[in-house]
Amino acid sequence: MKTDDLVHLGSCTKAMTSTLLAILITEGELNWESTLIEALPELKDLIHPNYELATLRKLVTHRSGIPANANNWWDHSDERDIKVRRLKILKDSLATKPSTKVGDYLYSNLGYMVASCMAEKVTGKSWETLIQEKLFQPLGMNTASFGPPGTPGQSDQPWGHLESDIGWEASQLDNSEPLGPAGRVHCSLADWAKFIALQLPNSNPIIQNQPQLDQLIEPIGNYAAGWGVYQDNRVKGTVLTHDGSNTMWYARVWVAPNIDRAYMVVMNAAFKNSNKSATICERVISELIKIDQEQ
Repeated sequence: MKTDDLVHLGSCTKAMTSTLLAILITEGELNWESTLIEALPELKDLIHPNYELATLRKLVTHRSGIPANANNWWDHSDERDIKVRRLKILKDSLATKPSTKVGDYLYSNLGYMVASCMAEKVTGKSWETLIQEKLFQPLGMNTASFGPPGTPGQSDQPWGHLESDIGWEASQLDNSEPLGPAGRVHCSLADWAKFIALQLPNSNPIIQNQPQLDQLIEPIGNYAAGWGVYQDNRVKGTVLTHDGSNTMWYARVWVAPNIDRAYMVVMNAAFKNSNKSATICERVISELIKIDQEQ
């Protein structure tokens, strides 16, 4: 792999989706307390009433009561309009009573798709178009796109790898397209760094104002809007972190605002036991911190 190769970010996409929502809020399209039924009133009587008052803030902090995943991410694949397909999956998945109380933490890929459905409704544009126009293009993230890196069937970019009973198997599979807002972005490490830098001092003011930036990293418990938030003495306090995997790639990022540093690690392979992948990435980040401190 080369430094300019494209890498798959998996759920590290969630911080990007949250930032897109913050941009739309700054533009007056939504607010953090916007509810699902306010944005999509046509869902009345089509989803369980317990979901109707789910807010953007609860959706991006995984406290909306919405299930972890759709009933079937691959349903309605004959639907050409991705916005319509997402809405159909939303209706299918939210028809029954939630098993989790609103306010309780449940990590939810579906919640991020639902939040994006709200953005798609108020703007009339797909999440893919919005994030390109509002985030990637202003930041100059020219390599950022969706799905597995590279041309299908060709080796012009690294492939991901699945661990199987016979060893590692190269693959260009990925998450279903409707799951995009929760985990389907790829880009170069240099372009990912342009996004990550928004959380460091002197961030790009073109993207969002400081109050919205603060909202993105204000946790409920240990989770903010696409970021786990912890404390670590090695980096003098706050750490914003997230992992991402589509089961063929594994990514981990640490952002340490108090020392103006970020550390990113990506593997084009993911172990069946995700804890093993996480441990490897964490060890690399620990070594990067040591190297950085020795400079």
